[in-house]
Amino acid sequence: MKPIGLFYGSDGGDTENIANALKDALGDVTLFNVSKASKDDIAKFDNLIFASPTYGEGDLQSDWEDFLPNIEASDVAGKTIAFVGLGDQDSYGETFCEGVSHIYAKLASSAKVIGQTSTDGYNFESSKSVVDGKFIGLMIDEANQDDQTAGRIAKWADSVKSQFA
Repeated sequence: MKPIGLFYGSDGGDTENIANALKDALGDVTLFNVSKASKDDIAKFDNLIFASPTYGEGDLQSDWEDFLPNIEASDVAGKTIAFVGLGDQDSYGETFCEGVSHIYAKLASSAKVIGQTSTDGYNFESSKSVVDGKFIGLMIDEANQDDQTAGRIAKWADSVKSQFA
């Protein structure tokens, strides 16, 4: 497996903590906080993970709002990409983990997307991060299911290791 660039935005620290846990689980991962990253950083990797929490009613995290306009689908063309979203299914069940769906909508069309997961075990009303009945990637709810986070990370990491180029 080639190295992975993991790009995340984090205000409260949960997404940064998840990014670090994924780095430990996957091995050869370089972390980039999008508040300090550039488009050139993406170009260095054939394998990418994009991680974002969800704010408000399905909004993208503020650093991602600044970073995402600087990249295009063509920047990830031919690359293997995966997505990680964080959200609160109890308080925001109608927009659970939708922050990362904004990144997916912009970039997924020109890359090989891996890491889709089942919605089983979650209790939410709707989410734009569900495509064809599955989550677009790993979804984490630190507010209500933090006891399941480590297991979900381990299971997801095991499943995507063989799918990355």
